[in-house]
Amino acid sequence: MGLPAGAGRIGVTGARPRGSRFPLALEHLSPHDRKPAGGLLRPQRPVHEAAGEAARAAPPSGLGLDSSAVRQRMVARVRANGAVCEPVLQAMAQVPRHLFVDSALATQAYEDTSLPIGWEQTISKPTVVARMLSLLFEADAVRSRNGHSLGRVLEIGTGCGYQAALLARIATHVVSIERLGPLHLKAREHLRQVGADNVRLVHGDGRIGHAPYAPFDAIVSAAGGEDMPQAWLDQLTVGGRLVAPMRRDGDGGQVLLVVDRTVEGYRQSVHDAVHFVPLKSGRI
Repeated sequence: MGLPAGAGRIGVTGARPRGSRFPLALEHLSPHDRKPAGGLLRPQRPVHEAAGEAARAAPPSGLGLDSSAVRQRMVARVRANGAVCEPVLQAMAQVPRHLFVDSALATQAYEDTSLPIGWEQTISKPTVVARMLSLLFEADAVRSRNGHSLGRVLEIGTGCGYQAALLARIATHVVSIERLGPLHLKAREHLRQVGADNVRLVHGDGRIGHAPYAPFDAIVSAAGGEDMPQAWLDQLTVGGRLVAPMRRDGDGGQVLLVVDRTVEGYRQSVHDAVHFVPLKSGRI
């Protein structure tokens, strides 16, 4: 199948390609440097001394941001927060989150916090990502049909690509849509670095989904809307599940809305309060 206009391919692709709306809604000198022999101030130490100290200060092998121990500590915190879906936790233990954020923020990458990724967008907290992906796995029909895989997944809002990298490990095929061109390109590079070759990235309008590859076993949105786009509902297969932040009636806050498509129609349930960037139409 040819690639639809606006789509960018990361790697291996699958082939193949309808309701109701749900409103919700100076550096200090050491004593040695301050009192050198001869009584002269020495602003810098000899090169060999500085090099020796730098070597001693270097972290031991395996304890840097690339180590599995760092990711495992993050996973332990996520688990302590209530996440129990093992496929999701295993994926989080494998994907190097620091590669998906600005280098200036890399030391914060494994904290349970959202971080800016540019263009007024953020990478979600690990606990929130784990919660949303776990909700997808809790669908009996999805699990029974795909075993330990989510099957074919549509992600709305690629962002920096971190969640897509997780989905690549727990789904057979992922289509991820991003409306902001610079983020779309950034995500392509990030996913190439981690070898997510079963992800197809699309630069497009997430509100209209991606009909050429529908239906999807699971749909997840990383942006919060005022209502549920009809296209998402139409592109969800019978027995599939959709998880998205939606506006909550009354106070205007957001909640996670879960929609299951059954042979009789659609069934919805409301879950955790969340705060996501707004869902917008169009492509930039």
